Amino acid sequence: MQLVRSGTLLVVALASFLPGAAARAQDLVPGVYAPAPVGLNVVTLAAILNDGDFAFDASLPVEKAHATVGATVLGIGRTLNIAGRFANVGLAVPYLRGHVEGLLLGQPQKVFRSGLGDPVVRLAVDLFGAPAMTFRQFAAYRPTTILGLSVTVGVPLGQYDSSRYINVGTHRWCVRPEVGISRRSGRWRFEGDVGASFFARNTNFLRGGTLRQAPIVSVQGHLIYTIRPGLWVAGDANFWDGGRLTIRGVKAIDQQQNSRVGVTLAVPVGRQQVRIAYSFGLHTTIGGDFRSIGVSYSYAWAGHP
Repeated sequence: MQLVRSGTLLVVALASFLPGAAARAQDLVPGVYAPAPVGLNVVTLAAILNDGDFAFDASLPVEKAHATVGATVLGIGRTLNIAGRFANVGLAVPYLRGHVEGLLLGQPQKVFRSGLGDPVVRLAVDLFGAPAMTFRQFAAYRPTTILGLSVTVGVPLGQYDSSRYINVGTHRWCVRPEVGISRRSGRWRFEGDVGASFFARNTNFLRGGTLRQAPIVSVQGHLIYTIRPGLWVAGDANFWDGGRLTIRGVKAIDQQQNSRVGVTLAVPVGRQQVRIAYSFGLHTTIGGDFRSIGVSYSYAWAGHP
């Protein structure tokens, strides 16, 4: 479907949502700096459904936009010893199915996309409070304050067609450095992190055009209550700002200034874990004002992958 010829329409909003997870400051994920024994392997399968209204840049003649986007994500990770500190590395590959509809210049329009999204690679190291530990050492470990650093890279391998305004893949690299802190007191734990996403140019947007996106700065926090080992509930909130798009030299009027709140429940299943998460948009300028629900199952084992 050909939506417009100006080159600055639906992609202005959707480029902030459809890209891979490295670019998605809106993700609410507690426990990302929680330590574990070295030599642990984890495979995670997650399903996420997002549904709600979509806000476009004020310069665009799009009204009453609505989107429903589902994602299935397969992830694999391993815990490491880096210079005596706890670390972990992970790879996530998403498959997306999305439907967007609305009024373009007063006329109903809709589009459907599906396919593999950009894979994401993440490396995290706990710089303070969590040394590299064996399983025996970890059993006696009692965390208090942890300071961690991570780098996430979105790799442009997702499905992409330069003739389309809306794609599953992004055809550009994204790098997201982040620093996080975790503080435990009894059954309570607070986590917070600050990060920024930096985007390379997409030089083949709409058959050879150039799309640039300004960095996105984000903060998020989680207040976690542990009911018993492996069973916990978290209240989640975040805010992100930036990401103004420039397409063929034309800069969008607005940039993202969005926030979300939600809750996450982790339930142990034997030695494995199931997470259920729900969140919704608290404030949205550009992008999806979504209600999101996700379920994930993680299977862990020790030894070689």
